[in-house]
Amino acid sequence: MITTARVPADKPVRIAFSLNESPDDASPENDLSLAFPELDQQLQPLPPCHDSKESMQVYKQHCKIAEEYHEVKKEIALLEERKKELIARLEQVEKESMDAAQLAKEYAELTEENRTLKLAQTQCVEQLEKLRIQYQKRQGSS
Repeated sequence: MITTARVPADKPVRIAFSLNESPDDASPENDLSLAFPELDQQLQPLPPCHDSKESMQVYKQHCKIAEEYHEVKKEIALLEERKKELIARLEQVEKESMDAAQLAKEYAELTEENRTLKLAQTQCVEQLEKLRIQYQKRQGSS
């Protein structure tokens, strides 16, 4: 019998199947055929010897460790993604900081150029006024 259910995307999914049609042993505690497809082959829990209590305990412990390993790998992946986001944000802030420094430098240069041009304008206005006075004196004396 095949059953389906919707599972939230952030929850780990375990797929269990058995060739035995007995629904009495359907609980994950009793089903030892759980697969860990995300694990490397050498890390897969080996099937236990059903006659040995110690073997069953080791198998269950190995399954628990495999689940924890999966959770740690998932957390590492999330942290690496967060790290990428933070690095990208840092690069953006540094770029904006450099842009702000460049704009401040350009502002200082333009302010100095503006001051110099205003001084030159003032000198030109004074010189023009002197020339007008001289011109008027020449006109008056002629």
